[in-house]
Amino acid sequence: MSQSFSQLGLSAELTRAVAEQGYSEPTPVQAQAIPLILAGRDVLAGAQTGTGKTAGFTLPLLQRLITAAPPASGAGAARRPVRALILTPTRELAAQVEESVCTYGRHLPLRSTLIYGGVNINPQIDALRRGADILVATPGRLLDHLQQRTANLAQVEILVLDEADRMLDMGFIRDIRRILALLPVRRQNLLFSATFSDEIRQLADGLLHAPALIEVARRNAESELVAQRVHPVDNWRKRELLTHLLSSGDWRQVLVFTRMKSGANRLAEQLCKAGIEATAIHGNKSQPARTRALTGFKAGTVRVLVATDIAARGLDIEELPHVVNFELPNVPADYVHRIGRTGRAGSTGEAISLVSAEEKPLLADIEKLLTRRIESRVVPGFEPGQPPPAAVVNPPVERSGGDLQRRNSGAHSRSVPSRPPGSVTPPARPGVSVPPATRGNPPSQHAGSGAAAASPALFRSPSRRGG
Repeated sequence: MSQSFSQLGLSAELTRAVAEQGYSEPTPVQAQAIPLILAGRDVLAGAQTGTGKTAGFTLPLLQRLITAAPPASGAGAARRPVRALILTPTRELAAQVEESVCTYGRHLPLRSTLIYGGVNINPQIDALRRGADILVATPGRLLDHLQQRTANLAQVEILVLDEADRMLDMGFIRDIRRILALLPVRRQNLLFSATFSDEIRQLADGLLHAPALIEVARRNAESELVAQRVHPVDNWRKRELLTHLLSSGDWRQVLVFTRMKSGANRLAEQLCKAGIEATAIHGNKSQPARTRALTGFKAGTVRVLVATDIAARGLDIEELPHVVNFELPNVPADYVHRIGRTGRAGSTGEAISLVSAEEKPLLADIEKLLTRRIESRVVPGFEPGQPPPAAVVNPPVERSGGDLQRRNSGAHSRSVPSRPPGSVTPPARPGVSVPPATRGNPPSQHAGSGAAAASPALFRSPSRRGG
């Protein structure tokens, strides 16, 4: 028998806000998480994307803040101290989580604010000075505020780590430990993750106290609503095949993944020259440019959004019909996160991978993770093994080392040639906007604040801030 949101113990103000969004019944992760969080339990929750996990922690967090009396303000204390901190790995995810906080808390006298990198810090400082009950932040920019003493976490009652596995993948473990050291020891901790890796369980062991475990999906499971297919193709014909698929199938909204930022820019430009509205989104784009790209894609003015893996998590696009892996990821689990952008919230979707001969080892690793074979279908006219035209037999050599960088993300990493034989490498294009880099942070000593006792393996990669 299905439950309603009111039966989960949520207030009339919250159930009203939920109803205004058109939701009547909680998803499985919401039905399990909401009562546990309302009871004050620490929670370790795993659910594949599109299952409603953001509302699963946002709704009970709002309820607990409005029910519990705020801490007394001493001399010089902020009138609205930060009582709940939500950490996310990327700017886009932070913005979407804060939007959910505002949407579901619209009938409550609570205030939230959002801080992330790549934008002017001064408006964020002003917002923090005015006070906020809920702070949604990326780790890098939050540390900037803490170092400038423009943010105070001394009265945080609830901590949420959202997409915790992605934060570890991006090298945020040291930043997280530094932030944890500044939080009160007594607090409620909620850790949400798309997957339960061994590293995540290590983090949870050091952070959570007698946590309730919620696991809605199989470990590293891909959505059953996503139809997956591989199209074998020569590397030098990938762009031509993508254009053919877009045109012949009349695909109107397509998220395309590449491995490198330069590759995303190049592909978006090539699609535009072919008359297909496209734009790129990745870490070197300024935040306003990333926001414009995502807004245009959601509105339908941009037909193709070409993204690196920074967009594999956190992009919440309703009923996205198509995801294309123009290049397979080096890490098999990233494939699951990429295709998880479609087939969300009960809608079906299609995930297409354009796989060259050089990428077959990566495909084998992905199929091993999924414990099944992905259907392979050659598109007529694009049979692999054809000799490239003379114009691409001897492409110019690109001296920039940017495309030679390879991510070192654990045992599943596999080196793939940056320019497979026969591919064209256009010269590097100037004018890419790069957001200001945040300061590097030295490793902090473990403080007795409930911070995770992570293994040395978590510290091998330097911090790469997406925030």
